[in-house]
Amino acid sequence: MRVQVTLACTETGDRNYITSKNKRTHPERMELNKFCPRLNRYTLHRETK
Repeated sequence: MRVQVTLACTETGDRNYITSKNKRTHPERMELNKFCPRLNRYTLHRETK
């Protein structure tokens, strides 16, 4: 049930990270504060398709 998801920065749109999640326990989209190398600071990253 674990699937790979891509996390994209909400400010630049860059797809910086790949992680996995369990779709059965967390069906909603992931949102994490991660480091964006282009902006050189922590920003909100959302799961993309």
